[in-house]
Amino acid sequence: MLFIFIFLHSSVFGQVEICDNGVDDDLDNLIDLNDDDCICQMATAASLIPNPSFEEMDCCPADKSQLFCASDWAQASTPTSDFIHLCGWSGVKEYPPPTPFPDGEGILGFRDGRVSSVDSLDALWKEYAGACLLNPMKANTAYRFQFDIGFVNPQISPPLNVTLFGTTSCDYLPFGIGDEAFGCPSNSPDWIKLGEIPVSGGLGDSWVKTFIDIIPNADIHAIALGPDCEPRPSSNVIYYYLDDLFLIDIASLDLQITSIVDPCTQDFYLSVPDNSAFAYQWYLSGVAINGETNSELKQAYGEGSYQVTILSGSSCRVSPSYEYTIPLFYRSDTLAICKGESYSFGALDLTNSGSYIDTFQSQFNCDSIVTLQLEVIGEVSDTIEMRIAPGETIDFKGMSYTEEGEYSISTPSSLGCDSLLLLRLFQFKIFIPNIFSPNNDGVNDLFRPIPAPNEVASYDMKIFNRWGNLIYQGDAWDGSDELTDVFVYVIEVEFISGASNTFQGSLTLLR
Repeated sequence: MLFIFIFLHSSVFGQVEICDNGVDDDLDNLIDLNDDDCICQMATAASLIPNPSFEEMDCCPADKSQLFCASDWAQASTPTSDFIHLCGWSGVKEYPPPTPFPDGEGILGFRDGRVSSVDSLDALWKEYAGACLLNPMKANTAYRFQFDIGFVNPQISPPLNVTLFGTTSCDYLPFGIGDEAFGCPSNSPDWIKLGEIPVSGGLGDSWVKTFIDIIPNADIHAIALGPDCEPRPSSNVIYYYLDDLFLIDIASLDLQITSIVDPCTQDFYLSVPDNSAFAYQWYLSGVAINGETNSELKQAYGEGSYQVTILSGSSCRVSPSYEYTIPLFYRSDTLAICKGESYSFGALDLTNSGSYIDTFQSQFNCDSIVTLQLEVIGEVSDTIEMRIAPGETIDFKGMSYTEEGEYSISTPSSLGCDSLLLLRLFQFKIFIPNIFSPNNDGVNDLFRPIPAPNEVASYDMKIFNRWGNLIYQGDAWDGSDELTDVFVYVIEVEFISGASNTFQGSLTLLR
């Protein structure tokens, strides 16, 4: 069945643009919805929640408890929920989020209870994220809150009641300030529970899409999202993830495009709520898709901008665009193996330390680019340089060293293999002459030690005659009042490392 929405003009006399056949009927190089001849009222179905997929950032998170990095979101409770983004911090390694994420590279993580020694505090430790709505929810109006929740495994992420709370003013966000055991928002008179939904993740490592239908009895200006109000004692961490939040009045849902299954899967497709009184037509980049005239697409047609029109009698409405992009995921791994072992990375068997990159298929067949930092323990993993005073002995890794040189030292690793350190040992350099001639010719007029630059902190020198009498103490002897003879010196030197040494010997004074 062909539809002409509104005919305004024709580029070729007598020809009319038919707006749902994928053909440039009026030969103006514009097809279907791209042609100004085809006018259909644009439906508005924007979510009331700002930054609904945690993609907009004020900073890239570097650790947990950094929800402040997600634009327009706030820590609603004193216990702090987490902002995870692939630009930086990708979650706690002990309970990693399921991948790929439902929408983009950012998600929210939160706990329900915690493990410590104070049971009452543990059970009431509940983390909530909050936001001021872009526009308030109106009293006595039906809304739908749709979201994806991620489960790690049945131990970390058991079934729970996801709960949405609301308040009549953004001034009440956050709540329970400074009280870690405050519990849920509705423990404050300023907050009410809007609705909840029980959700289970089965075997875990998965995302579940669900929704809560709400009819508030007052205008709601801010929300808080997290677990229900029941205390949750547990012997282990309880943790979940949230993404792709959508809050809209139900009357606008008939033209809201949603995805079915993960965008990486081959059976990915789109749909709008079905109504037998409507006629549908799907478009890709503004061009009608032949045969796609139901509320659900029969198949995926690749990446691009999708829209659907709904015809009801003489009225025509067109949905906002749904931008379908097959996601690309990035992951960084660090791994250590023993020397002589290998690690299979894609088509490679790696045996040397270094950085490697390859592309793999994710759980749902999207490309996942993995960067691997491989360390082979047993290769020289570090070089250490040390300086000692002449004659000094140092202890390093259970061994004693006195002479200059390079020493390979094996240290055991947690993998049971040895890691090699290269110790480069240098002696401080100091030259002590054995002859000097104090005749004021500007050459060899003083006797003193000559160290290498920046190696000696201080020294003290004593000069004795052949009968053992101390005739000079200081830092430079000019031989005053002494004739040609042989003398004995004792020099105590403190090096910049803190080590000290005593040098002694004989010198000849020549007149």
